[in-house]
Amino acid sequence: MICHKQDWNVRNVGVISTRLAGTDGVSLESEKWVNVLEKEGARCFYFAGELERPKARSYLVKEAHFRHPAVKALHEKFFGVTERDCTVTDEIHRLSNLLKKHLYKFIKKFDIGLLIPENALAIPMNIPLGVALTELIAETAIPTVAHHHDFYWERDRFILNAVSDYLKMAFPPELPSVIHTVINSFADEQLSFRTGISARIIPNVMDFENPPPPPDDYAADVRRALGLKDDELFVLQPTRVVKRKGIEHAIELVHRLGKKAKLVISHASGDEGHDYENRLRDYSKLMQVDTLFVSDIINERRGRLPDGRKVYTLEDIYPHADLITYPSTFEGFGNAFLEAIYFRKPIVVNTYSIYAKDIRPKGFAVIEMDGYVTPQAISQARRILKDAKARREMVEHNYALAKKYYSYGVLRNLLRHMISEQHWLD
Repeated sequence: MICHKQDWNVRNVGVISTRLAGTDGVSLESEKWVNVLEKEGARCFYFAGELERPKARSYLVKEAHFRHPAVKALHEKFFGVTERDCTVTDEIHRLSNLLKKHLYKFIKKFDIGLLIPENALAIPMNIPLGVALTELIAETAIPTVAHHHDFYWERDRFILNAVSDYLKMAFPPELPSVIHTVINSFADEQLSFRTGISARIIPNVMDFENPPPPPDDYAADVRRALGLKDDELFVLQPTRVVKRKGIEHAIELVHRLGKKAKLVISHASGDEGHDYENRLRDYSKLMQVDTLFVSDIINERRGRLPDGRKVYTLEDIYPHADLITYPSTFEGFGNAFLEAIYFRKPIVVNTYSIYAKDIRPKGFAVIEMDGYVTPQAISQARRILKDAKARREMVEHNYALAKKYYSYGVLRNLLRHMISEQHWLD
């Protein structure tokens, strides 16, 4: 083991998470950081419980995944209760020691000198991994940039728990070699208020310096694959099916538009069960809205299903949409917001707190709703869908603003300044 401070090769960066695969926000944002860092001369390597990254640079440990049976069993024993058995504590220690040994091997194998934990020290989906990481950083003083996307106090299901000692220790830890970064100003304020830890705000970004290419031949049949007729509107809800996404508002919006349309939901239910999806299916029938759940044919990479159907990426889908719905009640930042702007699409946005505080003041032109679908939102959506000139002016205005505030160039400058001021690159 490397249980002492040493000269670290910070050009070799270790990206650590429970999962670095698929199209969840953490996986997508971590890859954007990698793209920027590697253009700055770094080499990035990956540690997680599920990996879709270059094999030669990956270190897979199944116990790092929040869905690993042992981790999942633990999770159920200390959330929603206020006491834990000593056997639960013993199992946390067993798994954290196992994971810590693998983390040391990962650092040694790839000569890692800078760690970037992606949400692994913020949201307690895998407490043994957070404990292992915290102990390793404390033992080695390895330079660490902790990239926090959301915290446990932002989720109701984590509030009642029997692991407050571990939450205070590792989610996140206060250690001298750790720089904390958050994606919005509210998280920065709450982190400071609750823990006394200061953080840097680094918002989510997209590559606005390089607009998306036009759809190619592979993606030309997206509308047909989704069963959309020529005279039907394609309304896209590009999110997971979880309660905080407020998808019932998108269903109501489509109903009240009074036009032939399909509402297409791109992602699956994720880790929060299927009750909400069943509720949306029932509500769609009640509102007589043709709602499509198409996560089976949308993935990070193109391909074919066993039945021969094409698998598309989200980038294949966006260009064909007429309107994007984003009625979330809470978001850490809002990746789907940036994606809609990037693909130059009009978007309906609920004024969730981070949008209202951090994004709206920049001056974006969007169709807003404030907690419920208003007549004004319906009227504005109808006008934008009908008026091509107004729609073009809206999306071009939004693209220019996003390039100024949320581009790779912004991320590059923030990371370069943050790392260099620590003298890690001297």
